[in-house]
Amino acid sequence: MKKLRVATLGLAAAFALLVAAPAMAQTTVKVTAGKPSEFRYVLSAKSVKRGTVTFKVTNAGAIVHDFKINGKTTKVLKKGQSQTITVKFAKPGNYQYVCTVAGHAAAGMKGVLKVT
Repeated sequence: MKKLRVATLGLAAAFALLVAAPAMAQTTVKVTAGKPSEFRYVLSAKSVKRGTVTFKVTNAGAIVHDFKINGKTTKVLKKGQSQTITVKFAKPGNYQYVCTVAGHAAAGMKGVLKVT
């Protein structure tokens, strides 16, 4: 009986870890705005696992830019400025990111991050 109880507790603990592991995934994505082209972003990853993602956004361009994804937006960043934002992705899917400065998204400053 004691062995069965220990085995049951062990299985329950293993199951809890498996269920919690995807929710604990934390990733950092470096985002460069304005370089190599003024109206483009370069992301260090085009795909991430669901969970919490930290975006370290740096404006390497000559003019102001920001970065918006899944309802979170950086402040408007001047040349050389950086900001970090943390975004939780609860579900897999394709999430659009954009620069909200007038005319920048229309000029091509947008893209899609895949969350698996």
